[in-house]
Amino acid sequence: MSFKTNYVTLLIIPSKHYMAKNKLTKFAEMATYNNVFEYTFQKLQTNAFPLKGKWRNDYFKNDNPIVLELGCGKGEYTVGLARCYPNKNFIGMDIKGARMWSGATDASVNNLKNVAFVRTHIEMITHFFDLNEVSEIWITFPDPQMKKVNKRLTSCRFMKKYSEIIKDNGIIHLKTDSNFLYTYTKAMADENQLNVLFDTDDLYNSHIESQVLSIKTFYEKQWLSRGLNIKYLKFICPKTDDWAEPDIVIERDEYRSFCRFQI
Repeated sequence: MSFKTNYVTLLIIPSKHYMAKNKLTKFAEMATYNNVFEYTFQKLQTNAFPLKGKWRNDYFKNDNPIVLELGCGKGEYTVGLARCYPNKNFIGMDIKGARMWSGATDASVNNLKNVAFVRTHIEMITHFFDLNEVSEIWITFPDPQMKKVNKRLTSCRFMKKYSEIIKDNGIIHLKTDSNFLYTYTKAMADENQLNVLFDTDDLYNSHIESQVLSIKTFYEKQWLSRGLNIKYLKFICPKTDDWAEPDIVIERDEYRSFCRFQI
């Protein structure tokens, strides 16, 4: 929040106490939503996720394709895609419940039946989806994890997991501001001879006409406001356990995100 005076713009940062209380309120609200599922690692050790392999029949009540958004944040992409494609089912996954509340609330208030959210770590993805249950995966503006290869959402560690749950010739989309992650993912695709369907390092000057790509997330608006190019890769994820990391040195990104209250 900010107020303009004749002399200066004052930025008011909510206190930690207010932020914590706000989060607790959102968590309490989400606990009442039918479109949000929260399962901890400990809970999964004793009780298997009941919708694994049964999302279409038991939750969506249709045979439409399932599309995931990983690291969905506020859920803008999950909900936006659901509005664009009512003949597909969309599931957003993230560990940040306070952010997810925005998309979950939007979908709940507007009665979007083809939307769900799973609050968990993405490393747990195979606990929630069965073999060949997913048709497409969107990875939108993830942390590039420049220091830790195994934490990158397009690393071989995660590609193995995607390969388990995605159908034959399933598609993965990556949208990112990070030149580091974009370069790394291109190298990973080349190393593993993946079929790249589309590749651009400047999405909004690539002359693509797509309603889907026009959906802009919280972080995408931030990057665009700073004059950064948005990169986009679309490629096929093969059904294989044989993945190899690229042997490449990549220049690191030098910029950082704004404080969440600056946008």
